[in-house]
Amino acid sequence: QVQLVESGGGLVQAGGSLRLSCAASGSTFTFNAMAWYRQAPGKQRELVARIMRSTGGGRGSTNYADSVKGRFTISRDNAKNTVYLEMNVLRVEDTAVYYCNAADGGVGPPYDYWGQGTQVTVSS
Repeated sequence: QVQLVESGGGLVQAGGSLRLSCAASGSTFTFNAMAWYRQAPGKQRELVARIMRSTGGGRGSTNYADSVKGRFTISRDNAKNTVYLEMNVLRVEDTAVYYCNAADGGVGPPYDYWGQGTQVTVSS
């Protein structure tokens, strides 16, 4: 059974940085798409960043929410089945529970796995 476990959340001041990690266990399969979502109180869950499985040996394609472009960077280590989110110049509005996701990305059999979430709180 696939499990995604996030770590790295916490309390940080505005302008600071955090690095989230999400390690997948229970599978040696390289997920097509790995992503970070977040959900703030009273708001819907939103996509923060997604990184696709690389083809041809290069880095997988990425996409970001407009609100985090230039501040957040998503990366993955397929050998460790881990995805990371480097968050810089954090803002109060980045406060949310951050969830890791691994999904089929529209390729092959469908699957969709979620972590339990990690809290990120940015203080002013």
